[in-house]
Amino acid sequence: MPVVLRLEGFRFMFYSNEGDPREPVHIHVRQGRDEAKFWLSPEVSLAYNEGFDARTLNRIRRLVEEHREHLERAWHEYFA
Repeated sequence: MPVVLRLEGFRFMFYSNEGDPREPVHIHVRQGRDEAKFWLSPEVSLAYNEGFDARTLNRIRRLVEEHREHLERAWHEYFA
């Protein structure tokens, strides 16, 4: 489970085995037991949420959008 970014107490990561065939580019965000998954393209969108409230999800979405290029690059480098 490579962690590619840590910000504001959140861990941005993906799982080493992202399906077969592999799912489209996305990022999992965890804090404690809470986890959300965001698709990164064609635009940032929430795939699922387990535990985060709406305010926190909005903050996470902004962070994902701000760091989208870095997150996508890390995905492609890892799965290349």
